[in-house]
Amino acid sequence: MKQLIVNADDFAYTRGVNAGIIRGFREGIVTSTTIMANGAAFEHAIEQARANPSLGVGCHLVLVGAKAVAPKQQVSSLVDSDGNLPPTLGSLLSRLTAGSVKSEEIVCELRAQVQKVVSSGIHPTHFDSHKHAHSHPQVMEAVLRVADESHIKHIRRPFEDLRSLLRPHFRDGWAAWKQRVAALVSHAAAPHFRRLAQSHGMETPGHFWGIAATGRLNAAAIVAMIEAMPDGTNELMCHPGNYDSDLEHASTRLKREREAELHALMDPAVRKALEMNQIQLINFRELN
Repeated sequence: MKQLIVNADDFAYTRGVNAGIIRGFREGIVTSTTIMANGAAFEHAIEQARANPSLGVGCHLVLVGAKAVAPKQQVSSLVDSDGNLPPTLGSLLSRLTAGSVKSEEIVCELRAQVQKVVSSGIHPTHFDSHKHAHSHPQVMEAVLRVADESHIKHIRRPFEDLRSLLRPHFRDGWAAWKQRVAALVSHAAAPHFRRLAQSHGMETPGHFWGIAATGRLNAAAIVAMIEAMPDGTNELMCHPGNYDSDLEHASTRLKREREAELHALMDPAVRKALEMNQIQLINFRELN
């Protein structure tokens, strides 16, 4: 039996991203999303989630590129004097490697983000993280502590299947190869991640797709992934959204690409491929 969770990351990033995710859910194959507690359009995302109760909503835990939710005095090793989290994943990893970030303060920030989501009336279906920060063991341990406290039992396994990383992708280029290499290198952390997840009774989809195709996720690429999906539960990460002035001025490399992904997720050829390959769409509530 083959099952597929299609998770749209970055819910709450902008109102246009929110609108694109909801359209991808209503008119396409999106089944799940993850909300950023420190996103600029958080309240709008909460309104949209309430209006679409069958959409699975998890927490997109953010440790880079945004303001902290916790008071800066409580997470001083993690933020700058203005309460900003590290600007990039590389800067966060450098500080983790140097031992300059306190684990308790990572827990504090993640706890504050989850509490903000829960206080808004959303019980998260699962956790994942912005830029896959939880693939780092120190972050993963903090995430699992907060998951235990929040009674969350589902988490993204952020290691793309090798069969996806090693096969040709559509519209390949240097950026795509950099993404593939980074994803391959991250596999070194996969065994430790698996042991930690199992020790906390966490469930993950068996297969993960989408890193190598980020920014190039067209309908042909999705169909190729669908045709290659093995038995069990698969998760496809995507970043749909409406391109608008807010997105144009946001600090993300995915701009018009988000609208292209949205159209791919609504393409009839994608739905037909799911039917032809007998793949059932689910969200994290149905993962067991």
